[in-house]
Amino acid sequence: MPHVKLQNIEEKFLYEGYLGKIMHGEKLTVAHVRVTANSALPEHHHPHEQILNLIEGEFLLTVDGTEYPMKAGESFVIPSNVPHSAKSVTDCYIIDVFNPTRDDWK
Repeated sequence: MPHVKLQNIEEKFLYEGYLGKIMHGEKLTVAHVRVTANSALPEHHHPHEQILNLIEGEFLLTVDGTEYPMKAGESFVIPSNVPHSAKSVTDCYIIDVFNPTRDDWK
């Protein structure tokens, strides 16, 4: 899938209020995620390193027990296996990058 048209990727339900268009490379996964305002993502962890890029909206990210209010144009690196949770303050658009690939999202 070297050339991708985002409009041709079907959205996948990720969690209540979180819908993503997901692409997989050989060693990473990129997810374009639309989040509805006031949607909570419960605490979880995974073996993937994650870089969250908040493109639009306001988002409250909690990583390893510390809250980080985020606004559009900010990013956060979440290390592998570190517990994290989130709540959208407004509707948000996020681009998440994961390494290695999220096989659970294939």
